[in-house]
Amino acid sequence: MGSRDGAVMRAAGLFDSGTFRERLAELVAVPSTSQDATFAPDVARYLAAQMTPWLERLGFTVAIHPNPEPAFGPILVAERIEDPALPTVLTYGHGDTVRGLDEQWREGLAPWRLTVEGDRWYGRGTADNKGQHAIDLAALEVVIAERDGRLGFNVRMVIETSEECGSVGLHRFVGTHRDALKADVLIASDGPRVRPDVPTIAAGSRGTYHFDLVCALRPGGVHSGHWGGLAPDPAVIMAHALASICDRHGRILVRGWLPAGGVPAEVRAALKDCPVGDGTTRAVGPEWGEPGLTDAEKIYGWNSFIVLAMISGRPENPVNAVAPDARAHCQIRYTADSDPADFAPALRRHLDEVGFPDVAIENAGMRMAASRTNPASVWIRFAAESFRRSLGRNVQVIPNMSGGLPGDAFVDHLDVPLVWIPHSYNGCSQHGPDEHMLAPMAREALIGFAGLWWDLGEGSAPPKKAD
Repeated sequence: MGSRDGAVMRAAGLFDSGTFRERLAELVAVPSTSQDATFAPDVARYLAAQMTPWLERLGFTVAIHPNPEPAFGPILVAERIEDPALPTVLTYGHGDTVRGLDEQWREGLAPWRLTVEGDRWYGRGTADNKGQHAIDLAALEVVIAERDGRLGFNVRMVIETSEECGSVGLHRFVGTHRDALKADVLIASDGPRVRPDVPTIAAGSRGTYHFDLVCALRPGGVHSGHWGGLAPDPAVIMAHALASICDRHGRILVRGWLPAGGVPAEVRAALKDCPVGDGTTRAVGPEWGEPGLTDAEKIYGWNSFIVLAMISGRPENPVNAVAPDARAHCQIRYTADSDPADFAPALRRHLDEVGFPDVAIENAGMRMAASRTNPASVWIRFAAESFRRSLGRNVQVIPNMSGGLPGDAFVDHLDVPLVWIPHSYNGCSQHGPDEHMLAPMAREALIGFAGLWWDLGEGSAPPKKAD
């Protein structure tokens, strides 16, 4: 008949035997970056040759669909329906990665090869996101085995391959296939824990909004000796415009960008005593950001402004000229308590009021929308209690991830609560060289998900949604 303890022991055995590591090595070996079109065949191969056989062995029916945006990668949909009367879980992952950056990895490491050094498993996708959805799928496998071929609930799965390009096409795809993706909850894994040693559950994610600031004053540069002191310098103007947006200590001065009521009470309550950091070093400036907020409130309950890139002239080959223009590419990370529709208008009003009518806003738009389920929802509590039971210690619930995830596609079209359970940490180098997964965290995550999948099949899950 099987038992919860049996499922947890199977999960631990799968990890300790090296079987899970070998499976992950096969996934990492596929160079499925979506940020270089020459790897498009490998992106498709990840779904067809890696995910499809694994899912079919577990009793899923699988279909691979073209992306509704033709230039972007395909989307896999799988389902395993035992009884329509049972709860249905939707889970998600992305099989694409960022560029390999092969030449930047430390000697002895390579992006498309899993390399073990102590507790670190190196390879592109180990943390983002191959390792994470592989853990969740491996845990399903051990529960099916422990229950003699049953789960006790239904599963639908979406694996996209354009997340590292902003999940282009996913929102439209989910809307088109809403009936085939109908579920009671989304439970999936991406992003980092609040700290490596603290199991974490997030109820959503922050959104990302990008724009360019441009100060273009003349067709070309003018001689710095003949015109310096007379010709307005777009780099200086840009520097002052940026300083008007965000002060020396990172406080956003465009107050229309911020949650009107401050940090909501339910968010503040969820973040009480929440730790922040990668467990080894802290990139946090103690006086950076909004005064009066804790570190956790700054990244999980508030908005941030970041200058991702800026340029004026030719930094690689400076000449004696007053540059013709300056440009800065900027980002707002925002919570579900803000309205991104007013970000550009609020900035335009601000720049005009403080004397920068010559600084233009271009290419403004949202890359990923913010989303959030109430952190106190019954599904969040169910998942947190299951993980506490499996791991024997407290689980930190946060209102949303600090980064962006495409949860809005599932909320908008399927009206499902979000339960994100991350298996990575802030120091994993997920978008740079030397990306890695921490083995102890992966083992713990596999055990935790085995317990969660088992509990869902015990008949004690929250009630099904009414159709």
